[in-house]
Amino acid sequence: MTTTNQYAMQDPRTQYPQPEFDRQPQSAPGLAREMSPKPDHGEASYQGFGRLAGRKALITGADSGIGRAAAIAFAREGADVALSYLPSEEKDAQEVVALVRAAGVKAVALPGDIGDEAFSKALVREAHATLGGLDVLVNVAGKQTAVKQIADLTTEQFEATFRINVTAMFWLCQAAVALMPPGSTIVNTTSIQGYQPSSTLLEYASTKAAITAFTKALAKQVIEQGIRVNAVAPGPVWTPLQPSGGQPADAIPDLGSKTPIGRPGQPAELASVYVLLASQESSYVTGEIYGVTGGNHLP
Repeated sequence: MTTTNQYAMQDPRTQYPQPEFDRQPQSAPGLAREMSPKPDHGEASYQGFGRLAGRKALITGADSGIGRAAAIAFAREGADVALSYLPSEEKDAQEVVALVRAAGVKAVALPGDIGDEAFSKALVREAHATLGGLDVLVNVAGKQTAVKQIADLTTEQFEATFRINVTAMFWLCQAAVALMPPGSTIVNTTSIQGYQPSSTLLEYASTKAAITAFTKALAKQVIEQGIRVNAVAPGPVWTPLQPSGGQPADAIPDLGSKTPIGRPGQPAELASVYVLLASQESSYVTGEIYGVTGGNHLP
C-alpha cells in the first residue's frame, strides 16, 4: 500500500506515486487491493484530533476510495460511523469496519443499493436508529463509466448514472434532513468534471454539475433548520472507480499527469476536507464547493 507522512513537510509533486502507471483494467465496481500501486486511504497515516467527537455519520461508498478514507478519518476523529456500500463490496467493507472499530467508535455495516428508493430511505432510518442519532451525511458513492461517443451512450447507462449520482443523493438528503438536529452537516461529492468536463464523461460530468447546483440550493433551504450543506470537488483521484471503466483503459497510465501537481490525488488527501466540512470548525461555511484538484482550479 502506498503511504506517506501527511503531517511532515514535503514536495507535493513527489509525495505519492506519479505516472506512468500500469493499464490494470478491472470489472466494475473494482477493488482497491487489485490496484498497483494500492491507494492510500489513510489506514496507516491519518491521525485524529477529536474534531468529530460524539458525532454520528452515515457515509455512502464507504468500502473503498474517497468514502473509505472519509470513514477512517471520521472514526479517528471520534465519530460513530454507518457504512453504506454494495453487497458485492462486502470484503472491502469489512476491512473498513475493522478499522473504524479499532478507533474505539461504533461501526454499523449497511449494505445495499442506493439506486433503490426504498433502500435509500430505509438506510437513513437504520443509520439513525443504530447509531442513536444522525448528524452527518456524507454522499460519496457514485457511478462513472467512460464512453467516447454519444452514439454509444445508452439510455440505460445515462439514467443509471443519474440515478446513483443525483437521484439517490436526493433521497438520502430528503430522509436525513427530516431527522437531523441543528448543527448537523451534509457533505456531497461533486467533481472538477462539473466545471471542466471530459468528452468521454458526458453524463457523469452532467451529474456532477447537478450535484453542485443541488448543494447550493439545499444549503439555502435547510440553514433555516441549522443544517449546513457543502460539497467536495475532487480532481483525478487514484481509486478503483478509474480502472474499472471510469476512464478509458489507455488513460490510466497517465492519470493525473495533466494537473499542475503532476499526479493523481490519493483518497487520504481528501479525508481532512470532509472532516473540516463536517466539523464545527467550518460553522460559517455553507453552500460552498471545496476543490481538491491538484491545481486545476474551479471557477
